Amino acid sequence: MNADYEVIVIGCGGLGSAALYRLSRELGDGVLGLERFRLGHHNGASQDHSRIIRLAQHQSQYAALAPDAYRAWEEVEEESGQRLVTKTGGLVIEDAAGRDPEKVGTRNIEGYVAAFEEFGFDYEVLDAGEVMSRWPQFRLGGSERAIYQEESGIVDAGRANAVHAALARLNGATILEETPVRAVRPSGSGVEVETYEETYYADRVVVASDAWTNQVLAGTGFQMPLTVTQEQVTYYSTPNLREFSPERFPVFMWHGAHNYYGFPVYGEVATKLGEHMGGHEVTADTRDFEPDPERQRRYREFLEEHVPGFLGPELYTKTCLYTVPPDQNFVLDTLDEHPQISVAIGAGHAYKFAALIGEILSELALDGESRHPIDSFSVSRPALTDHSFEKAFHA
Repeated sequence: MNADYEVIVIGCGGLGSAALYRLSRELGDGVLGLERFRLGHHNGASQDHSRIIRLAQHQSQYAALAPDAYRAWEEVEEESGQRLVTKTGGLVIEDAAGRDPEKVGTRNIEGYVAAFEEFGFDYEVLDAGEVMSRWPQFRLGGSERAIYQEESGIVDAGRANAVHAALARLNGATILEETPVRAVRPSGSGVEVETYEETYYADRVVVASDAWTNQVLAGTGFQMPLTVTQEQVTYYSTPNLREFSPERFPVFMWHGAHNYYGFPVYGEVATKLGEHMGGHEVTADTRDFEPDPERQRRYREFLEEHVPGFLGPELYTKTCLYTVPPDQNFVLDTLDEHPQISVAIGAGHAYKFAALIGEILSELALDGESRHPIDSFSVSRPALTDHSFEKAFHA
């Protein structure tokens, strides 16, 4: 087969498959995707049925991208004829009594309101009684506050990855599964990409390898301070299917002693609960797939207290990986010394933006810059170059 391509995308999960699709629209068969595992595998971060999509961001750099994320998903839906986004409305509930004030930052109602006001998004601020009146599935203590945004909902991750890959192939792109990359080496103005079977050459390379990123980039001399954690979600076979249907129950986030997020019945005949940034540190090679029983217990206790009807027999618990810089922000940039190589890190919260990030990565590869505001996600920002940030992350 051809060994020369205009762009090679390494990693065909959520961000990589989106980049592959966007590049294929411009370059057709000049694009190659290399995937370490089979497409749809469960070894990384982009598997499973559902991710929350929302305008509700508490940081300006993400709120600025949110409308275009919706637009990008709509484009993929229109081209594929497949429904990928289901709007349910979304709640952010703050339980201030259970939080450490020094660690809250802007992840509170005031932070969300500030972002909504800055970008002109519609929202409602609700007290505990108002939340329970509208969604009696919740049991709140009375001191909680919430913000509701009607555009929030679910993006189907597994389905969207498959759609991006299918559209890329339709446009002429090649995808090689079970093809780990051994080395990426800058070669003049281009790049050599070595696998166990072949060495490929490209004008540009996009690295979307998540937990394997530093391993893939080792031959470039560039490395990032990335922490990989093993996270998990649990599905519950609730008997209360109607109460927790997407038409009657919103996606929600809970900011308290722990940061939980929950989904109505979708993908499985079951509800789903996860915890953001609650997992133990691993590597891509040392992780296992065993659920943490302490977190399973904690999830159940939270639901028993606050959303009892959500519960039922545990259908299953599954694990995934977060790959996180010290400041917990994305990386979307070209390498300073090798601008023919672009890199993407989703920091455990990128899937809602995946369709847009594919567009951004295509722009970086083809033009060397993006029309979207991504300066905050530079590879040269202090969090990636100043070791004190890394120490603070692990403190």
